[in-house]
Amino acid sequence: MSSTADTRLPAALKPFALRQYRLLALGLVLAMFADGVWTVGVVWQVIEMDGGPGQVAVVTGVAAAGMVISTLAGGVLADRVSQRLIMIGLEIAKLVAFAVVGVAAMTGHLNHPTLIAAALLGGITTGMYYPAYSALLPSVVEAAQLQAANGIEGFLRPVVFQAVGPMVAGGVISIASPAVAIVLAGLASASSALCYVAMRPVTIRRDLTAVSKHPVQSVISDLAEGFVYMWRTPWLWATLFFACILVLATMGPIEVLVPFALRERVHGGAGDHALVLAAFGAGAASASLVFASIPMPRRYLTVMFGIWGFSSLPLVLMGLADQTWMFVVAGFVMGVLFDGPMVLWGTLLQRRVPPALLGRVASLDFFVSVALMPVSMAIAAPVSEAIGLTWTFVLGGVLPVPIAFAFYLAARLWRDEIDNPLRVVVTDVDERALT
Repeated sequence: MSSTADTRLPAALKPFALRQYRLLALGLVLAMFADGVWTVGVVWQVIEMDGGPGQVAVVTGVAAAGMVISTLAGGVLADRVSQRLIMIGLEIAKLVAFAVVGVAAMTGHLNHPTLIAAALLGGITTGMYYPAYSALLPSVVEAAQLQAANGIEGFLRPVVFQAVGPMVAGGVISIASPAVAIVLAGLASASSALCYVAMRPVTIRRDLTAVSKHPVQSVISDLAEGFVYMWRTPWLWATLFFACILVLATMGPIEVLVPFALRERVHGGAGDHALVLAAFGAGAASASLVFASIPMPRRYLTVMFGIWGFSSLPLVLMGLADQTWMFVVAGFVMGVLFDGPMVLWGTLLQRRVPPALLGRVASLDFFVSVALMPVSMAIAAPVSEAIGLTWTFVLGGVLPVPIAFAFYLAARLWRDEIDNPLRVVVTDVDERALT
C-alpha cells in the first residue's frame, strides 16, 4: 500500500493495514459468528427434540456456568501460554463440539446429555477466549492503534454476534434444520482457527523462570497475584466494583422484565422486544465506532465514569414508558452509554496493566461481567413482584448513579488520570509504519 493510499484510510481502520491484525480481526469475526449461530441453533435443536423451556434453561444455564468457572483459569493460562495457541485450541474445541452435535442430530443419534456437554464446552471456550484475546491484542498493534482496534471489536460484537449470526441461523433453520446451522457454526470456528494459524507466533510478555513448578500452588499463586494487583490499583478496583453494581442493577430488568413491561404497557409482543434489543445493539455499535475514531481523552477516567455513571438512567424511562418507541429510544441510549466507554476501558487495561498480568486482569473484568448477570436475572422477577415493574426499573436506573460518584471520589480518579496520561501522539513515522 502506498503512502498516498494510506492517507485515505479512516483513522479507525488504520490497524487493518497490519497483516497480523487483519488475521486477528477476521478470526474474531468468524468466532463471534460461530457463537451467534450456535446460540440460536442449540435452542431450536432442543425444541426439535421435543424439549420445553426447562430443557432450554438447562442447556443455556450449563453454558453460562461453564463460562463463569473457566474465566479466571483462562486468565492464568493466557499469562503463561501463547495466547494465539490458546485461541486456536478453543476454536478447534468448538469445531469438535459443534460437529458432534450437528452430525449426531442429522443421523438421529443426538441425545440430551451430548447436547448439554457441548453447551458446557461452548461456555468454557467463551470464558477463556476474552482473556486470551485481550492479552494478545497489545502484542499485535501499537499503543496508538489500541483504541481504534478496541472500537472495531466493540462495533463487531453487536453486529456479528447479536445480529448477523442469529439472522443467518434463523434462515438456515427455516430452510434446512438446526443441525445444519450448528454444522455451519463449526465450519466458522474452523475458519477462525485457520486465521490464527496463519498469524506469526507472538512472544509471551512474561518471564516464566520464577513461576512455581508445582501446578496447584502455581495456579493459586497466579490468581492471588491478579487479585493483589487489583486491590492495590485504585482505578481498577473502583471500576470493577462499580461494574458489579451496574450489572446487578441493570441486567435483570433488561433481560427479564422488558418483555413483561412491553406486554403490560403497550400490549407488545416478540416483535416489539426484538426492536428494543436491536436498538440497544445499534447504539452499542455506533458508540464503539465513534470512540474508536476520537483521541483518548485527557480525562479518560472522568469521561468513562461520567458516562457509565448515567448509563442506567434509561431504565427509568422504561419504567415510565407507555409507548413502544419510548422503550426503543431507551434501549438505544443504553447501548450508547454502556458500550462507548468500553472502548476506553479495553484500551486502559491494555495500556496500564503490566503485560505479565494482563490475561488475569482481563479475566477478572470478564468474570465481573458474567458472574452477577444470572444473579440479577434471578432476583429481577421477585423484586418486581414485591415492588412492581415501575419501581424495579426506577430503582435499577437510579441506584448506580450515586455509587459511581462514590467510587470515583474514593479512588481519587481525577488525580490518577493526570498522573498517568494515555493520549498518544501519532507521528509521521508511526503513519508510515502502518503501510
